[in-house]
Amino acid sequence: MTKTTLCLAIVATVGVVTVALAEKSQAEGMAEQRWACEQDAFKFCGSEIPNVPRITACMIKNVKKLSPACRAQFKQTG
Repeated sequence: MTKTTLCLAIVATVGVVTVALAEKSQAEGMAEQRWACEQDAFKFCGSEIPNVPRITACMIKNVKKLSPACRAQFKQTG
């Protein structure tokens, strides 16, 4: 994976979770979301990066497989 691709992947991952948590302030939410979901996004949805809508759909599809911290981020939107 090239440095540019990795950078895009991280940005896409943050974007996915930012969309899921639109109610939180961006600065607070982005750091918390990144911490909670970055590994899960790569693990379950790496093939969808950098397509944010597809990553979002993938994360929702795999919500039961997500780590507890990441799953909690998605539950906060409901």
